This record gives sequence, structure tokens and C-alpha cells, in this order.
Amino acid sequence: MEKTALNPLAVDQTNKSVPSGVWLVALGAAFWGIGPLFRVLTLEYLTATQIVFIEHLLLLVYAVPVLWVHRKELAGISLKHIAALLFISWGGSVVATIMFTQAFAVGNPNAVLLLQKLQPLFAIILARILLKESLPRHFSLLLLLAIVGTYLLTFGLSLPVGLNDVIGISSLLSVGAALLWGGSTVMGRMLLGQMKYETVTALRFVLALPLLMALTWVEAPSWTVPMSAWGTVSLNIVLQAFILGLLSLLLYYRGLSSTKASYATLAELSFPMVGMLANWLVLHQAITIPQLFGFALIWIALYYVSKQS
Repeated sequence: MEKTALNPLAVDQTNKSVPSGVWLVALGAAFWGIGPLFRVLTLEYLTATQIVFIEHLLLLVYAVPVLWVHRKELAGISLKHIAALLFISWGGSVVATIMFTQAFAVGNPNAVLLLQKLQPLFAIILARILLKESLPRHFSLLLLLAIVGTYLLTFGLSLPVGLNDVIGISSLLSVGAALLWGGSTVMGRMLLGQMKYETVTALRFVLALPLLMALTWVEAPSWTVPMSAWGTVSLNIVLQAFILGLLSLLLYYRGLSSTKASYATLAELSFPMVGMLANWLVLHQAITIPQLFGFALIWIALYYVSKQS
């Protein structure tokens, strides 16, 4: 594999894999959209924290050998990169997920979803400040196109019900999750200038474990799963760990290694698109014309972003 540049702030503009990098990010994020299909049954017996904790334990099978093989990359790691690793593993993987889930539990779902659409804005602003990324002409138009498409995908032509709930604890939680996820994209891009994408993926899994272990201990949940459901629950967790966890992040970070963070955050909108398709194909939820239009707008934005190099 070609060695990545040591400058974490640079993206090789002559790299012919830039367009494919955007699509790899989109493909990795697309796997996240099918996550609820795996979790529906599992959540009947285990909490979200338990599930994520078990997944990370399973993924040590990948992470430990990779970190041993790439151990030389860890020798010169700086405090800045350690902070970035903790940000994506603790903030992006664990805390943001908990905040977003709790926002749904205590607030209006429409307001939560609306505010979560701020994620691309956070990522672009942070990429501009931290990575000094320059934006091409017409990028603001593509961003607007993607945001409008995502809004139509979520709400159609209707105004979100319960906009009076925009100010409140659930909204603060939703905005916090959007900031952490947007920031994780930028921190991931910074790290990929210093180490290989396989190493970043492995470190994300390993560093999240202590926090997950502490949260599981504080939560003190029941570990009782009926024997009749043991096989299905085990299979779902394994699939979640190695498809939604390992495969998706390997694709995501491989694409991010040759893609600007500001471009990648738009590619991540494949997540809600696949979620909509999964609801339609598996849960048989009807898709409206405005949603299809929003779907098309996002794909148009992704296509033109992938053409930028």
C-alpha cells in the first residue's frame, strides 16, 4: 500500500483516487444505515451500551494483530494525535451515540433530527480551522443542495412538528452529538496523515474499550438472554461488529485518507439515504415523492463532490 504523507493537513491534489475516496466514504457510511435492522431484536435483551461493549471486545481479534504489525507507527505519536484518537473513539463512537439516543428519549424526535443536520456545517468549519482546507468554487451550493436533500429525505415538504421544542436539553444533546460526529471526521483526516487507515481503525476500537467498560459497570445491566434467543442475538452482534463496525470503518477511513474532510462529511449523507431504503424494503414504510426528490439531490451533490480533485 502506498505510504500516506506525513503532513496531516495536506491532501494530495494529484491523487487519482480522490473521486473513489469520496465513494468509499459514502459506502462505509451507508452500512451505518442498516444498523437498526440488526439491533431491533438485540435491544430486546441487551442495552445499547452492552451491545457496543461486546462488539468492541470481538473486534480485538482484528485490532490487536494490526497494532502489533504497525507498532512502529505508534512510536512517534504526538499528544495532538493522542487527543484526536480519544476524540474519535470516546467522543465520536461512544459519547455522541449516547447523547443522540438520549435526545430521542427526552425530546421531540423531529427537532432532534433537524438539529442533527448541522453535522456537515460543523465538520466544514472545523476542517477550515484545524486542517486549513480550502473550499472550491460552488462548494457552498453543493452543501446547500445536500442539506435541502437531507431535509426532504427526513421531513418531506412538511414543517417539523414540535419546533417549539428546539430550545431544550434534547436539542443541546442533539447539537452536541452533531458536533462530535462532525469533529470526528476532521480528527480522522488529521490522523490519516500520520498513520495508516488500518491503524486508525484498530486504535478507535481499542481506546473505546475502557470507557465502554466503565459505562457498562455503572449501568449494571442484566446479562440474561433466553436460550431460545441466544443464537439470533449472538449472530446479530457478530454481524454488527464485523460488518457495521469493522468493514464499514475500514472503507470509511480508506476513503477518508484521500479525501478532504469537508467533502467526506457530505459523502456521509449516504447514511440517511440507506436508512430510508432499509425502512422501505424491510419495514415496508412508504416513500413519498419529496423524499425521492431529496434522495436525488443528495446523489447529485455526492456526484459533483466526487468530481472535485
